[in-house]
Amino acid sequence: MTHAEKLSAIRHLMDEQHIDAYIIPLSDPHISEYLPEHYQCIAWVCGFTGSAGTIVITKEFAGLWTDSRYFVQANSQLSGTGFELVKLRAQGAAEYADWLAGQLPGSSVVAFDGKLASVLLAHTVSEKLTPLGMTVRGNADLITQLWQGRPPLPDNPAYLLDQSITGESTEEKLRRLRGEMEKQQVQAHFISSLDDLAWLFNIRGSDVACNPVVLGFALITPVTATLFISGTKLSDQDSNVLTQQGVTLADYHASGPALKALPSGARLLLDPKRTCFAQYQQVPAGNAIVEQLNPTTRFKAVKNEVELAHTRNTMIKDGVALTRFFKWLEEAVGREKITEISIAEKLQGLRAAQEGFVGESFDTIAGYKAHGALPHYKATPASDVELGAEGLLLVDSGGQYRTGTTDITRVVSLGKTTDAERTDYTLVLKAMITGSTTVFPVGTRGYQLDAITRKPMWDQLRNYGHGTGHGVGFFLNVHEGPHVFNPSSVDVVVEPGTITSIEPGLYREAQYGIRIENLVLAATNENTAFGAFMAFETLTLCYIDTALVDKTLLDEPQIHWLNSYHATVFERLAPHLDESERQWLAGKTAAIR
Repeated sequence: MTHAEKLSAIRHLMDEQHIDAYIIPLSDPHISEYLPEHYQCIAWVCGFTGSAGTIVITKEFAGLWTDSRYFVQANSQLSGTGFELVKLRAQGAAEYADWLAGQLPGSSVVAFDGKLASVLLAHTVSEKLTPLGMTVRGNADLITQLWQGRPPLPDNPAYLLDQSITGESTEEKLRRLRGEMEKQQVQAHFISSLDDLAWLFNIRGSDVACNPVVLGFALITPVTATLFISGTKLSDQDSNVLTQQGVTLADYHASGPALKALPSGARLLLDPKRTCFAQYQQVPAGNAIVEQLNPTTRFKAVKNEVELAHTRNTMIKDGVALTRFFKWLEEAVGREKITEISIAEKLQGLRAAQEGFVGESFDTIAGYKAHGALPHYKATPASDVELGAEGLLLVDSGGQYRTGTTDITRVVSLGKTTDAERTDYTLVLKAMITGSTTVFPVGTRGYQLDAITRKPMWDQLRNYGHGTGHGVGFFLNVHEGPHVFNPSSVDVVVEPGTITSIEPGLYREAQYGIRIENLVLAATNENTAFGAFMAFETLTLCYIDTALVDKTLLDEPQIHWLNSYHATVFERLAPHLDESERQWLAGKTAAIR
């Protein structure tokens, strides 16, 4: 079927089931950001392949609600499908609920598949629409019967990480979690989010591209810990290790019946943002549900000293691969045919040569000239362009290693850059340095650091539509909560031990894009008469292209930071490079005056 035919088929089922509006979130039963192919429902329905969006279908209208990162991409991919782009004003907001409230009569039925909708989404839609007399149904799966040849659920092997890598055993983590459950006065805790499961059980896998996670659920009580995963995933040895640490293994599909079997009166803790509505509905009416952030999400975000030591070594490996990549790129441009796709493949190959490399942490964004203005661009055979000896190239990439996760963005000049490009580049660099060098009091929120980072660009009437930074996992998801640096992060305090990106950008549609990104570690700084303060340690090790820098736009402290950073990059990477690579890097990291 074409996308238009799929839309027609969905409307036919809506008519049969007396549904006036159908919501399709870009999600799965674990409320993941990145999905197994089995749950790529939005891509199947309308062709949109971004990582954030929601479809709403009525009898007269079909729209995709997504944020500014995907406006250009969505307009292109939705062409001729019968779906229209609806531009979100606030990233991640359920603005379609307000739209439905204004479009549908009070007797309407609004439905969605509870396996794809978070508890929070279901509450939000219901609270908006039911007071208007509408009926909200969370049990309508209109996709499964239409999707012929749907990919099966992944069943790839999984494995455990040794405590020498994680720094803490599953038994110790369960003890911490149960201590938090006791504080919350709950007798059971249900976990759906795959990164939380991976952290708690020190388990990794490959069920989701770029994210080393395993499909599963967990139910924790004061005396039991049940991990619901496919029985074929773990070796007997790994299964025995978990058993010895107090973990019972059960079938992946047995989590719903386990929730139904909770003893009456037990208080259950679950995260409404990371638990699907279908699982929520399994809980017996006699049980109180405490809706709060998973404690493991906070625990996981704060890296222990073993994880941090591994991460620092991983940054050296990644920096070596990046140095070799950019050296090759500089020497190859204009001498051989290279394209956006081929350079992404080259970079992956250089990372793969590093010890402990597992895969990319996300699909490489290699955007040349105008493609760099698309923040989440991914080259396809149809869009792939050849690189020439001119203009700007943006490369946003990352690696998954058994000893850490990396994420870095660099923009380099391939030749013949303009004054406007150099000005924009320097302002983005200035913003990145400002964020990286900020000293801030304990208790600071992400939105405050977001604003501080943006100020050098705001001063010149420039801005960007995405957040300034996101948390990064330890050999886990490249986007990790709860900490984030964006305008809406009002409730999350920046904790010592958390790793976050700092990545301001500037995008001129149809011309070029600029983003410069490092990962930083939040650490305690000093205690003073005015309270305790924190600062950042920059973890990423890769040169920043100084050929694009307009020094007149930088203050002396910013120039000093850049020179000091480059000295550190050379010092830590040089011992791992050959002589020609060292000489090349020495030139790229030479101090500017």
